[in-house]
Amino acid sequence: MASDTVLEKNDEVDLALTWSGRWTLAHRILAVNVLTLALVALAIVYLDSYRNRLEKERIHKVSAEASMAAIALKSVPPGRHEALLADLSRHNESRIRLYGPDGKLALDSWHLTGPTYRLRDPTTQKWTKDVARALDRGFNALVGEESPDEFVEPAADTADAWQEVMASRRSGRTETEIRQAPELTPVFSAAAPAAGGYTLLVTDNDRAFTRTVRKQRRSLMVALGAVAILSILLSLFLARTIVRPLRRIAFAAHRVRLGRAREVKVPRLPSRTDEIGLLARSISDMSQSLRHRIDNIEAFAADVTHELKNPLASLRSAVEGLERIEDPALRKQLVDVIRQDVVRLDRLISDVGEAARTDAELARARFEPVDLGALIGQLVSAWETRRETGNVRIAFARPRRASAIVMGEPGRLARAIDNIIDNAISFSPPGGLVEIAATHVGDEILIRIDDEGPGVPHELREAIFNRFHSVRPKAESFGRHSGLGLAIARAIVEGHDGEIDVADRDDAPSGARFTIKLKAADRA
Repeated sequence: MASDTVLEKNDEVDLALTWSGRWTLAHRILAVNVLTLALVALAIVYLDSYRNRLEKERIHKVSAEASMAAIALKSVPPGRHEALLADLSRHNESRIRLYGPDGKLALDSWHLTGPTYRLRDPTTQKWTKDVARALDRGFNALVGEESPDEFVEPAADTADAWQEVMASRRSGRTETEIRQAPELTPVFSAAAPAAGGYTLLVTDNDRAFTRTVRKQRRSLMVALGAVAILSILLSLFLARTIVRPLRRIAFAAHRVRLGRAREVKVPRLPSRTDEIGLLARSISDMSQSLRHRIDNIEAFAADVTHELKNPLASLRSAVEGLERIEDPALRKQLVDVIRQDVVRLDRLISDVGEAARTDAELARARFEPVDLGALIGQLVSAWETRRETGNVRIAFARPRRASAIVMGEPGRLARAIDNIIDNAISFSPPGGLVEIAATHVGDEILIRIDDEGPGVPHELREAIFNRFHSVRPKAESFGRHSGLGLAIARAIVEGHDGEIDVADRDDAPSGARFTIKLKAADRA
């Protein structure tokens, strides 16, 4: 047993949460998903912003090269133009072309220096380049980036084959353009107006740009891998905080269902304020309530067995005596005993059935507004007209109409109040007065039933509500009460979330005062 206690304590500690104990499950799941998505989104935004920034720098570089080359042409004699453009082309690893006013190609740096860059055929490259290009396309689609036009050297290299050259001629300013080589590396170009109606065109296949972007992307992929690992760890954390306690709770519920243990302790997880904690405490309370109900049923069955044995034993003894006794007077006494035992058994069985049905019926009942003033008035009239009260009088201080309304089941409430009135009448002396009142106090309805009997000793004020409590007035006829009336009354009142108690009267020399407290119905 001690090991079980230690295990349960370890379970509570093992399933408890520390810093996240006040987070609901929805908050935790949302936090994991949002964190992962947020980091991915930030990575994408950062890479897109980085690429755009780098692209602007490269465009500015080509534009500045074209502008400076056009200015430099003005400062050197025509005979030095070829050498100047050749030097600039070799230094910047670009191709510089000069178109005359008629649009024809006047000068090409590659004719002097040879190619300074080479467009590569993607079909001759390794598969790793295909993967890189696929990632490039995927990223562009993800950020909504439109693919630039493919760079193709014109068959007739004239000014009108280049839209940036024509734009520069129209605007008189430097114009730029971005195109895409076959292996998806960018080709930056810039056209700038030169002296004498000439236009200078600079093109540059900047492979370093692509290498830089891809290197940055690899770094972000490493970071996203770390994010993925973090997400897995957070998922494992969620599994620990959700799956493991649920498994423990389910196992405890299974043990409750099997019923092999007298009492199964379900982890209550008091430190957890999330849904798992609420579930654990609800199931724990449910199992305790079930255990309590089972104990009550077992005790009730034992009490019923005990109570039935007494009249049955008396009945059997009387029946056996009838066979041996010939004296008519004694036989008449035995017949009276048999009749009383039958009456007692009938009353006992009726009350046992009523007690057994009370909890189940209240659990299924649909409560409705009940005017206790009218209800008690009907009960009092029934006692005065159809029931025997001896010469005991009943006085009911009827409340104002609709001032004592509760939510409840009318038949059950009537039975509870009727049982208390019956008890008060049975203990009242000849000519006594039973006083009944119902008042609205705060948010409660108080029902007070006073009698002029001997009262209830302090040590018995709780015991009288137990089932089969058998202390009865000496003058009461045999078999009239089973000892279940007050127990049924308490079960009904507590089933309506009310309270019932008994005390001595403070306004009379003797007598008991039963008080029923019920929550008043909300007024519309």
